[in-house]
Amino acid sequence: MTGTTIQSGEVLFVGAGPGDPELITLKGLRALQQADLVVYAGSLVNPALLDECHKNCEIHDSAPLNLDQVLDILIAGAKSGQRVVRLHTGDPALYGAIQEQMEALDAADVLYRVIPGVTATFAAAASLKQELTLPGVSQTLVLTRLAGRTPVPDAEALRNIARIGGTICLYLSVAMMDKLVAELLAGGIFTQQTPVAVVYRASWPDEKIVEGTLADIAEKVTEASITRQALILVGEVLKARQQGVPEKSKLYDPGFAHGYRNSEGG
Repeated sequence: MTGTTIQSGEVLFVGAGPGDPELITLKGLRALQQADLVVYAGSLVNPALLDECHKNCEIHDSAPLNLDQVLDILIAGAKSGQRVVRLHTGDPALYGAIQEQMEALDAADVLYRVIPGVTATFAAAASLKQELTLPGVSQTLVLTRLAGRTPVPDAEALRNIARIGGTICLYLSVAMMDKLVAELLAGGIFTQQTPVAVVYRASWPDEKIVEGTLADIAEKVTEASITRQALILVGEVLKARQQGVPEKSKLYDPGFAHGYRNSEGG
């Protein structure tokens, strides 16, 4: 496959994926291989991806840096004509703090683009072998978090989100499991029997999965010593692997016609 991914003097925000280095996109990988300067989220990005950088690539770990320090590196690199990659975990659009970086690049008249990545929700679903939307069970997927050091708007408090039902995937919240369970139950839709799965470091070699219900998941997570880097999935779809799918998809129903297939006998 050929084609230029990154231009001199340009910054590419690249989603590294959830952990497995093979889950970066082909476009993101090509950007990484072509980059002259890489600033990566060292606390979360798999360092194996840095092996893809060429030997003269300048590499910076952003974990010990503040925003101004990161921006100084990105802007100076772009202004000097380097091909710059800002490597974020998962997909940079989700809890990636990229908007403030792009705003600064706009002000500095630096060109930039975004290459999406695989977020942890979908890596966790793959590890669980679980579809997150099922006919008759849930057609809604919510990605959210509990308020912590970073606040959440009042209207988006978890108990309000929980009133929707559906399937909820929570980031950055595993250290507050007791509060999380209480907020989910306060919504009035989920019950003590609602299934929950907690996936620690989805797609990494040390991935760990803990499954239970809202009645016991907090205790199980404590026993598993999971305090960070975990995704929490909540909803009735998680029963499907044990109890079967209650309704089959209309898309492949023999009596369901669409633009590519006639219904049987129709």
